[in-house]
Amino acid sequence: MSELTSLTVERVEHYLDITRRARQKATRTVDESTEEGQKLTVMLRMADDYAADARHFLETGDLVRAFGAINYAHAWIDAGVKIGWLDGHGDDVLFTLP
Repeated sequence: MSELTSLTVERVEHYLDITRRARQKATRTVDESTEEGQKLTVMLRMADDYAADARHFLETGDLVRAFGAINYAHAWIDAGVKIGWLDGHGDDVLFTLP
């Protein structure tokens, strides 16, 4: 199996880091008191929960679930940027920009 197609601890850690950086970089564009802001809060909580799950799965050696969970986490953040509730600050590496 090639390095690009195998799932390793290092690969999962790489995606954990990308998602951590995305979570830190993305900033709210909607006020928390609005309906959209409340929905964004739920989305970010989902991202944080999936990231925590990914770390747990990594620690228990379940790389497949860890990889899946961290991708779900990143997708929640990316969705917030895509719909405009988060600002990705022009970073087209961490986000799929609108």
